[in-house]
Amino acid sequence: MLAQYYTVRHEGFDQQIIQKSRFIGYVRRVETEEEAIQFIQEIKKKHHDATHNCSAYLIGEHDSIQKANDDGEPSGTAGMPILEVLKKQQLKDTAVVVTRYFGGIKLGAGGLIRAYGTTTTQALQATGIVKRQLNQGFSVTVDYGLLGKVENELRQSEFYLSTIHYLEKAALIIYVQTEKTASFKDWIVNLTNDQAILKETEQCYLETNL
Repeated sequence: MLAQYYTVRHEGFDQQIIQKSRFIGYVRRVETEEEAIQFIQEIKKKHHDATHNCSAYLIGEHDSIQKANDDGEPSGTAGMPILEVLKKQQLKDTAVVVTRYFGGIKLGAGGLIRAYGTTTTQALQATGIVKRQLNQGFSVTVDYGLLGKVENELRQSEFYLSTIHYLEKAALIIYVQTEKTASFKDWIVNLTNDQAILKETEQCYLETNL
């Protein structure tokens, strides 16, 4: 699993008019090729009367799945410019569809490349980018006499306190960036004078907006 990567928030769109043609960029986070294809089909159905519904997507930790489709535009002028924007912004698990309603003025190859590229960029900006960081989960169990001190220190630290289970003892669920797990363990030991029971739980990605 990657220590961190960038993707889009969830879903969004933006549009612009270029030489009387209307370009609408749609963005969605996708984790499988099936989800990407379904998204593209949804937009094609929504804009069945459009001149073109061009698309591209990148999926996988190492971009193992990447596709681009010009949907009738001259070869290399639509799908690839969309895909190149995704690569340039180092995005993963992202699909984009750019719908075009032709306005009667031909843009030429260069104009099309710019139009599809800038529409994609604007749609990504409207949707929002997030950084996903791999975190190791921990369960930290302490006596209630220590809870206030530990909770207060955690909330002022770089570690993420997810929840507290109030059982026979207090169990705090904490997430730590994977490269900082060793320092976190030392931190807890010092903070509690080695009075905490520390167990690793699952790993997961936590997101921060850019």
